[in-house]
Amino acid sequence: MNSLLHAALDISLCRAVTVAPAGLSHAPLPIRASRIDASLAARAWRIDLRDHLIFPGLINAHEHLHVNAVPPLHAGAPFANSYAWITAFQAHFAEPAVAAALRLPKALRLRHGALKNLLAGVTCVAHHDPWHPALDALDFPVALLRDYGWSYALGWPGYGPPAQASFAATPVGRPWMIHLAEGTDAVAQAELAQLDRLGCLAANSVLVHGVGLRAADVDRVIASGAALVWCPTSNHNLLGHTLDPQRLCAAGRLALGSDSRLSGARDLLEEMRGIAARGELAPAEILALATTAAARILRLPDRGKLVPGAQADLVIVEDRGGAARSLTDLGRSEIRAVVRDGVPCIADPDFAEWFAVAGVDTVPVMLDGRPKLLAAHLAEPDLLALEPGLEPVAARNAPGRERVAEAWCH
Repeated sequence: MNSLLHAALDISLCRAVTVAPAGLSHAPLPIRASRIDASLAARAWRIDLRDHLIFPGLINAHEHLHVNAVPPLHAGAPFANSYAWITAFQAHFAEPAVAAALRLPKALRLRHGALKNLLAGVTCVAHHDPWHPALDALDFPVALLRDYGWSYALGWPGYGPPAQASFAATPVGRPWMIHLAEGTDAVAQAELAQLDRLGCLAANSVLVHGVGLRAADVDRVIASGAALVWCPTSNHNLLGHTLDPQRLCAAGRLALGSDSRLSGARDLLEEMRGIAARGELAPAEILALATTAAARILRLPDRGKLVPGAQADLVIVEDRGGAARSLTDLGRSEIRAVVRDGVPCIADPDFAEWFAVAGVDTVPVMLDGRPKLLAAHLAEPDLLALEPGLEPVAARNAPGRERVAEAWCH
């Protein structure tokens, strides 16, 4: 990427229909130096996005980026809690496919998990594992939650920082995360009280899963100002059950995570579609879990919304009406463009001029059978080889879409 050009580029997404917390807005969306601007620069480069919707880049509030290429454990019956699943998984490490996946460099596996998220419109991820130098790469595919505290789980003390010490070391203005009550048995049900006794339940506590929380436990979480990250596909796959999200969602104390493909959904879009299909929440509520609510819970004030000063991370789709207005009826290949810092990362071929103006080289690829342009720094062969449904193609075989290409305005 030409960083000098990127820093100086003013863009107006003109005739755009943006989706913000207050609803739909039919107005230009100016971008300057990677952020949404309050006014339109006179000499801005303009893109006509009539008949499109622009959403904030999605926030995945819980992920294990490095295990998305590891084959999952196939079990016939639900586990009583996550500790039983972890114990059962130990023998799975001997499987040749699992061993081969884990022999891949961790830096590559982390980039793969990030690319998986980006392809689904996720531009910021909370990675719930030890930090790795690869996460600091300037060209890492997604932004990451930083300066947060975490512990893995109360019943698995050998991995990650101890709960009390890490909670005490986390500033009150930053989130502190822990897997909690991930199960349906008495062990899981007892964990919230245990966490409270340790002094680790507070307004910055972010609990992950919470399947074992009972009604009184949910009351206690809300009263403390804490929040929960919901990963329903992972819960159903491992435990045969998930949390009822209604009360936490209504209180604004719920965000959404995909966990990882080791146990959960393919990506956050699939997670959102599943919630909508089961009728657990309304489409607007589901969208909030991955935008405004997640940004508030994770203390990310410049993400999750389309307002002046916010990060110019965008998901652009065609305005088909209905569920497309909340992204709950779309697969990743139906996204027209995913934009980070005001620059497209993957987009349909007719967005080629935007890449060129931003100084971004591209590689033509197929994503789930549809032609796309992928930023070249994300197209390393070893990385593409890890992602099912994503493959490079010869440039001459990557057709554009003339209808929208004709709508560029300068």
